[in-house]
Amino acid sequence: MTAKKIYNIAIIGSGSIAKTHAKCINDLSNTKLIAVCTSSESRIQQAEANFNVPVYTDYNTLFNENLIDIVSICTQSGSHLESTRAAAQAGIHVLCEKPLEISVKRATAMIEACKTHNVKLSCVFQNRYATDYKTVLEAIHKGWLGKLLMGNASINWNRSPEYYSESVWRGTLLGDGGAALINQGIHTIDLLINAMGAVHSVFGKTYTKMHNIEGEDLAHALVNFKNGAIGTITAGTALYPGNPERLEIYGEHGTIILEGGKIIKWDIKNHDRNPKQTDLDASSGASDPLAIGHALHKTQISEFIKAISNNTQPEIDGEEGLKSLALIEGIYKSSTTHSEVIFS
Repeated sequence: MTAKKIYNIAIIGSGSIAKTHAKCINDLSNTKLIAVCTSSESRIQQAEANFNVPVYTDYNTLFNENLIDIVSICTQSGSHLESTRAAAQAGIHVLCEKPLEISVKRATAMIEACKTHNVKLSCVFQNRYATDYKTVLEAIHKGWLGKLLMGNASINWNRSPEYYSESVWRGTLLGDGGAALINQGIHTIDLLINAMGAVHSVFGKTYTKMHNIEGEDLAHALVNFKNGAIGTITAGTALYPGNPERLEIYGEHGTIILEGGKIIKWDIKNHDRNPKQTDLDASSGASDPLAIGHALHKTQISEFIKAISNNTQPEIDGEEGLKSLALIEGIYKSSTTHSEVIFS
């Protein structure tokens, strides 16, 4: 009997999302957390206590001194490219937290680096695995909604001033790439595009109203999809007390609305919904980023390992991760130029 392969995983980053990844790795039966890399000497002792594995401060040393199958990148968004390149050159598969990077150009360089060195790249959009969201996709793909007419995404959240002031990178252009859209909003924007299809154009505007940050704490956009449907996006981190993220899908035969990852409205002609098919693990980070659980992360890590084992493309690969980033970059460009941005 062949022994089950155990995948050695290292995490780059030691913050709250790194802890989420560590929980998943420790829960799974075919993964082992072997090391963590933190960006500061001052964080070593705390990281050793939190993760109970060797802690490094240089990822090149980490890669050289360990046999690693997968690296989980959980650092500030604007540093993903460099660590991904180093991992790819070392032959290590890359699981990267959203967004892939702070620009399409840098994210594309990540994708190319992984292709060049024949390693797999996946971007973390764990909400695609939520039971209720998959029910929405089923309705769309089976044609129950008929022709898609409109898709709206609202991520009207709140973050305290301390959320930004206690971090050296949150809300900065180099570290975060922006704020409410690229950090908080991107998950729901990914779901919107995945459900509605490719984007033709966008006209958007961003604002910084309440927080002392470089990025936006309010944004809105009008979206035109290539299939002829229309849509809207609103996002914020200055909207007290913060409401659960909302996704609205309208078709010629009905409407589905998700809020906080759960279906709250299902009204489709001739298609009732089984109320037992709901996601008990759904959660929202509307006012607290730590309120999001780790069950869906664990599902995505399992799917990524399956792709590596079977030598298939990950369900959410680099190209998939690029789609929401491109739309958000388009909104930023539109806000700066005061014009509609057309996608090829």
